[in-house]
Amino acid sequence: MSFRITGVTPDAFADLWQATEATRAAAGVHRVTATASPGFPDRITLEDAAVGEELLLLNHTSQTADSPFRATHAIYVRKGDVAPFDEVDHLPPAMLARPQSLRGFDADGMMQDADLAEGAQIADVIERLFENPDIVEIHAHNAKQGCFMARVTRA
Repeated sequence: MSFRITGVTPDAFADLWQATEATRAAAGVHRVTATASPGFPDRITLEDAAVGEELLLLNHTSQTADSPFRATHAIYVRKGDVAPFDEVDHLPPAMLARPQSLRGFDADGMMQDADLAEGAQIADVIERLFENPDIVEIHAHNAKQGCFMARVTRA
């Protein structure tokens, strides 16, 4: 079964780059510089930022459904990204580099199944989760830090 992985859209963050430090601080947004690579996974392109690149560290709502599984967590977004990762049957570098918690949700935002995977096993777990016809999307989270990585849908 084919699957599609997408990064977050950069449109939601464009104004934050132009905002003052005080405005960003009031919103809980931090401007950071990557000090290691890997270590700062950009949620738009799903690549790790290079050492010295600027990013924003902010809270992102990844599960927007009005359910007990509504979820927010910190993510990094890199300055200058214009197109999100959007590919079929291809695992992005930042996902491959980290163990993933894969959480399958139904149309009402209720978790139906979940599993852990890393490396090439991630694709196998995605395919297994999608064998459940009630699962409409899978949210990939970095297993160690728990932060949202990407959305996975059927292709």
